[in-house]
Amino acid sequence: MDTPAILVLTTGGTIDKHYFDALSEYQVVDSGIPALLKEARVALPFRIEEVCRKDSLELTDADRAEIARRVAEAAETRIVITHGTDTMTDTAKALAGIPGKTIVLTGALSPARFAETDAGFNLGMAFATAQVAPPGVYIAMSGQVFGGLKVRKDRAAARFVAL
Repeated sequence: MDTPAILVLTTGGTIDKHYFDALSEYQVVDSGIPALLKEARVALPFRIEEVCRKDSLELTDADRAEIARRVAEAAETRIVITHGTDTMTDTAKALAGIPGKTIVLTGALSPARFAETDAGFNLGMAFATAQVAPPGVYIAMSGQVFGGLKVRKDRAAARFVAL
């Protein structure tokens, strides 16, 4: 049985941030997603496309429209989107009307380049969800999978919670 390929769209966010020194702020840099997938020895077919390199607070309606266009036009029906956590639910709403696609948004609360990060685990959860979930929009974070329209980020608890 052939496993359908997964399209990974990268948009930036904390998962792709880097801290250069004690005097600088985090900056979104080249995506670390290819390295994470290589390190995890992902065996199923996938391809990666960069949509943008932004903190999610900087994403615009035009950016969300571009993400939705890429998802809708993709040959793949299983899509993982790496995204900043602050506005992940806004992007989930923008993707909700796309039929026939299993779309999973994920990110990290600390950069993938940090030794103690949730990035690899969250990305693995997103890949698993994309393979088994029916069409729809999901958010995979912190060991949980949520309906993309039934979740919010609890900043005080530093996690996502169901509505």
